[in-house]
Amino acid sequence: MGKKKKLVHFAENETFGNLFQLQYEGLIKGFDLKGNWSGGFFKNENELVIELGCGKGEYTTGLAQRYPDKNFIGLDIQGARLWRGLKTAAEGKLKNVAFIRVRINLSPFCFGKNEVSEIWITFPDPRARKSDAKKRLTSPEFLERYKTFLKPGGIIHVKTDNIIFFENTLDVIGEGGHELLYATYDVYAEGFDNELTQIETFYEKKWRANGTKIKYLKFRLQ
Repeated sequence: MGKKKKLVHFAENETFGNLFQLQYEGLIKGFDLKGNWSGGFFKNENELVIELGCGKGEYTTGLAQRYPDKNFIGLDIQGARLWRGLKTAAEGKLKNVAFIRVRINLSPFCFGKNEVSEIWITFPDPRARKSDAKKRLTSPEFLERYKTFLKPGGIIHVKTDNIIFFENTLDVIGEGGHELLYATYDVYAEGFDNELTQIETFYEKKWRANGTKIKYLKFRLQ
């Protein structure tokens, strides 16, 4: 994407009422919607589902269309990517969608205790180098962050093309004593006819076109 087009998208982002662009300094002082997304923004008591590293928001908006009785928030640091999700939500008149421009490690500043029912992690940067292990979105360090806002029994969904990330996540689940609910090395071979196969991200389409198998798992934190 060219610089000029990015600037246009950044400017348009400022016009969306469901985008929150949060800086560290403001977060540590206290974010007024933390623990109050239901009453403060969505104006209902529906369950809250978040997508971490949501990119263009394909899952955030796709799930919102399928489950109008739930609220969805996508988090990403890349404003140009978020623009696409914001446009999709606006064009679809989705009232149960919001986006936060923030680094994922700051997510505990965005949500209150037991506020989130489910987490989706879709095609994150695999951080394949061993030295980057703590930066993986399913590392023990990140799972501890999620515990601050995920409800007891809340489910974490993971889709990835990267086998290193996938198998490392399986190891983290086992070593941490978490509850693995399901895992497959090829989700499209399992016969699912739901959001697992009907919603595709930009990167998912790219990797599938190259013949890469898409891995999926879901688990509960203990």
